[in-house]
Amino acid sequence: MKKVFLKMTNSQPFYFRTHIMLIAFLALLTSGCSNDDNQPTITPEEPAVAITEIADDIKELIYFQGDEKAATVLIAVPGGPSTVFATDVVDEFFPVLNPKNILTVTVHQAQTLDSTIVKSADITLEQAVNYNAETIDMLDKVTSYFKNQGRAVYVLGFSFGAFVTQELIAKKGIDSADKYLIMTGRLDMNAVIWQGAAEGRNGFFENGVTPNVEPDPDPEVKERNLNRISAGFSMNRYTQLFSTISDLSSITYIYGATDQAVGSLTDNEVQFLASKNTTIIAGSGDHGATLENLIVQGFKDAFGIDLK
Repeated sequence: MKKVFLKMTNSQPFYFRTHIMLIAFLALLTSGCSNDDNQPTITPEEPAVAITEIADDIKELIYFQGDEKAATVLIAVPGGPSTVFATDVVDEFFPVLNPKNILTVTVHQAQTLDSTIVKSADITLEQAVNYNAETIDMLDKVTSYFKNQGRAVYVLGFSFGAFVTQELIAKKGIDSADKYLIMTGRLDMNAVIWQGAAEGRNGFFENGVTPNVEPDPDPEVKERNLNRISAGFSMNRYTQLFSTISDLSSITYIYGATDQAVGSLTDNEVQFLASKNTTIIAGSGDHGATLENLIVQGFKDAFGIDLK
C-alpha cells in the first residue's frame, strides 16, 4: 500500500480538485441554459446588523473570492500543515459557490503568515502548541467577525484542517459557526502517531487501522517542524474536550475506513459522535477517495448546498 503520511501539504494536488472542476464546468453549462430565477440560492435569516465590505484587519488574515457582502460565508480550513497559504482551495470552490451567493474564504495559519517560524531551527512541541493557539485565534477572529454581522457561517475542515476545526470548537465553542463539515479527521489520534510527529517523524496507517511511524525524523527541518505543528493538534483527545458539549448536531463528520493518513475512526469515536447527534457519513475508501467521493454528499448534508 502506498504510504500517505499524516501531514498532507498544500504542495500536493487536492484529491477532489478534478471533481470540483468538473462540478464547476457543469454548473457553468447549466447556468447558460436556465433563467436566473431558477438558480439555487441560500437564504439565511435577516442579518442582525448591516453587512458591509470586509474590514481591512480581516482582509489581512484571509484570502477570499465572491461578493464581500454575501449573506453566507464558507470558510475552508485546508489540509497540511503547510507554509503555503491555501488560496487554491478557495479558487476551486469559487466557480461553484459564487452563483449561489456564497463568499468563499480561507484563513491564514501561524506558519503561513510567517513561514520562518518553522524554517530556521527545530521547534519544541510546546512552541508548536503556542503557534497553533495563534492559528485558532485568527480563525476565531474571522468566524466571529462574520457571525457578528448576522451572516450564516459554514466551516469546512479536511485532513489537517479537520483537527484545526475541532480545536476551534473545543477552544471557542460550538457556536463559532452555524454548521461544520469535518472530513478525514480523528477525534483521538493514536498516541504512537502524534508522539512520532512530535519527534519530527512521519507516520501512516496500514489499511486505515494499524499505525506505523518512520524510525528516523524527517531530514528537513521544515518538515520536522510541520510534523510538530500537526502533533500540537492531534495530541488532543477531542472525545474528552467535547464531552461538555451536549449537542453536536451542527457537525457532519465524514471518514474513510481505509484512511492511511489519519486512520479510520474507531468504534469509540463513532459511538461518541452518535451520542452527540452528529451526522456521520462512513466511506470505504482511503484518504483521497473519501474526500473525492463524498464531498458532494457532505456539502448537501452539512450545509444544504448542492454542488451539482
